[in-house]
Amino acid sequence: MLKVGLTGGIASGKSTVGEMLVALGARLVQADRIAHQLMLPGQPVYNEVVRHFGGGILNSDLSVNRGKLAEAAFGSPTSGAQRDSATAASASRIQELNRIVHPAVIRSQDEWMEEVGRADPQSIAVVEAALIIEAGAAKRFDCMIVVTSGDEQRIARFATRQKLSLDAARTEVARRMAAQLPEAEKIKAADYVIDNSGPLDHTRKQVQQVWAKLRAELQP
Repeated sequence: MLKVGLTGGIASGKSTVGEMLVALGARLVQADRIAHQLMLPGQPVYNEVVRHFGGGILNSDLSVNRGKLAEAAFGSPTSGAQRDSATAASASRIQELNRIVHPAVIRSQDEWMEEVGRADPQSIAVVEAALIIEAGAAKRFDCMIVVTSGDEQRIARFATRQKLSLDAARTEVARRMAAQLPEAEKIKAADYVIDNSGPLDHTRKQVQQVWAKLRAELQP
């Protein structure tokens, strides 16, 4: 089995690339979905997140409101003299959230890859996660794919996904990217880079080329 990490900055198109890999025969799990399951009421991660961030992040049914949790972790947009202190406080809160969630997500990813390998030793198991490198989990994979994108495409995708204006999306993308490694640093850790700035057909061709190389790596 080949263990593949699929990562990239916010709204770079990781999920699109993941879907293309699945269409070619890959097995895929998304760290974001794992985290969602771990934050269901009653789960240990849920209890820790609520204990650290308070009941204000919850919906009326006691489920976690992901938007409110993001605001609690990343903070609200600020300007002027408040920016530096707000950025430092936000970084601390993001690290606090990551310390709670990342270890449990990584354990679940490892268990999933083990299950896939037992079921099919010739499979290609792909874990899609935004913070593989930041979480120190890159060593768990045989190779890394990094998806890149231009800033304007990234902002447009995020605006569409979150139903925001372009200006609001630009501010939010900048805040969230500040909590991630710069794209250039992610690329340094990559075995394969897929540029998702252009048409989908261009992305698909790159994915097909990478897939052929991944299949070749499985050969004895």
